[in-house]
Amino acid sequence: MTVLGLSCFYHDSAAALVRDGEIVAAAQEERFSRRKHDPSFPRGAVDYCLQEAGLDASELDAVAFYDKPLLTFERLLETYVAYAPRGLASFLEAMPLWLKRKLWTPDVIRTELGDYDGPMVFSEHHRSHAASAFFPSPFERAAVLTTDGVGEWATTSWGVGEGNGLDLKAEIHFPHSLGLLYSAFTTFCGFRVNSGEYKLMGLAPYGEPRYVDAITEHLIDLKPDGSYRLHADAFTFPVGLRMTGRRFEELFGGPARAPESPLTQREMDLARSVQVVVEEAVLRMARHVHAETGETNLCLAGGVALNCVANGRLLREGPFERIWVQPAAGDAGGALGAALVATHEWAGLGRTVHPADAMRGAMLGPAWGPEEIRAVLDAEGLPYHEAPTEAALVDRVAGLLAEGSTVGWFQGRAEFGPRALGHRSILADPRDRATQRRVNLQIKFRESFRPFAPSVLAERAGEFFDLGGPDGLDPSGPESPYMLLVGPVRDARVEGDGLERLGRVESAVPAVTHVDGSARVQTVTKERNGLYYDLLKAFEAQTGCPVLVNTSFNVRGEPIVHAPADAVRVFRRTHMDALAIGPFVVTREALPEAERQPFTAEQIAEAYGLD
Repeated sequence: MTVLGLSCFYHDSAAALVRDGEIVAAAQEERFSRRKHDPSFPRGAVDYCLQEAGLDASELDAVAFYDKPLLTFERLLETYVAYAPRGLASFLEAMPLWLKRKLWTPDVIRTELGDYDGPMVFSEHHRSHAASAFFPSPFERAAVLTTDGVGEWATTSWGVGEGNGLDLKAEIHFPHSLGLLYSAFTTFCGFRVNSGEYKLMGLAPYGEPRYVDAITEHLIDLKPDGSYRLHADAFTFPVGLRMTGRRFEELFGGPARAPESPLTQREMDLARSVQVVVEEAVLRMARHVHAETGETNLCLAGGVALNCVANGRLLREGPFERIWVQPAAGDAGGALGAALVATHEWAGLGRTVHPADAMRGAMLGPAWGPEEIRAVLDAEGLPYHEAPTEAALVDRVAGLLAEGSTVGWFQGRAEFGPRALGHRSILADPRDRATQRRVNLQIKFRESFRPFAPSVLAERAGEFFDLGGPDGLDPSGPESPYMLLVGPVRDARVEGDGLERLGRVESAVPAVTHVDGSARVQTVTKERNGLYYDLLKAFEAQTGCPVLVNTSFNVRGEPIVHAPADAVRVFRRTHMDALAIGPFVVTREALPEAERQPFTAEQIAEAYGLD
């Protein structure tokens, strides 16, 4: 039983291939097209998944799509009618795309897949999210909670997964949406929806929660059981091309921040305030779901499940004993969820529970062999050193990191999901606070306030980070293999207010300690992470520190690198000191003098656009 799952036409399109219940491949289209959050049909991702499985489309048993377009169209029409004549401009802009393509999704898919004439399965959007969370999880049974902007009608759902089935018991419907509430503040603070939410979360620790009362009084009615209703008249997203309007300006002291303009204390306080409200909503929902289901394990997906600060509180404060978050929790993961719905619920195939999980460390994307990489380096005329063994490679790279170098690390299969987990990563030594500013401004070309995440040997994670949880049996604490949990850095000290906190962080690993003394942790094991674990061990042997800065291998405005040529391009255009790609190591100092001049921030913005 082989199923191809698809998500597309909104944002973050993707494909995933599942064979007999096992995940063979999954990839997001933006990696192939080099267009961030690419919504188009995932041509490149589909071709890769079929190639990885050794199939052509005619050999598929089913194709699954991650939502039901007619239900979404129904929601749009009912919303326009309810608010008419407001929303006419938005209606006129949306309809051509619906009439030409989205309403014809089955035909578009068959045309794109060429010779496929088998069955097509359409799963509701939140069922796809729920399936992506539960079926790959390490649990035989668990409660499931999904929260995002909006699917067809649902914005939040919860239920129970058991064996190869899902029973979704309740939903909250549009326009009441926790994800859209967060996105409204994202755009009001001058960031882009569907990409700037990470920035808002990173900005929150610089602020104070002085707008919480205004939000809960005027924007959202949050009930004790976590259910909620937005005061829809305070938002413009149901009818407009913008998410907020005059009501936000009245409540929060003036117009929205213009993109790229200086950040003020107001934006920091707004970020902190909405973060507090969202965390409280997630905690209340989880307590309600726990009380209703009696389950001890919880699975999460949907865009709000990428709020790792809320996830960290959920784990530390309970009531669930264990939580598991789909690493591709956003819409890209819907492709995988749809494929799993078709496999287990439509076809009735049994499910095998894997003790770790079924995601293979999220390493589900393409890989390149040494000779393919060598050909790229030769074509670029780059001088390189070839490590004779993997042990020699990690020793060399660990030495570079210990000397303070930043290293682009391109190894093995690419990750599925928004996080770099040690296969398409930029790495650095976390013991120097200056690393945070240097990597932000000279390599990533992004805002200086944004934090970096640590990778840490799982067996030593508990020495540096407090992820909490009730797992008293494991001295290293709970696992966080997908960098989706935030917890306190042990013995961290932070002083000052607002942005001045950036320079007043003290801890054993200051480059990965955010200004509230926290970190978004990735725990690394030999079983799940292989060579990356070996690198951390080599760095530990040379420095005594089992932690590395790990950030995604890209620059601002660009998707994470996909092919070796992408990695080489980022290396050339930034201040990165070295590139470890397959068995080859390229250092900047080995480049001819004329080739050591990286791009400026303005040139990067011109080449990739702003995120």
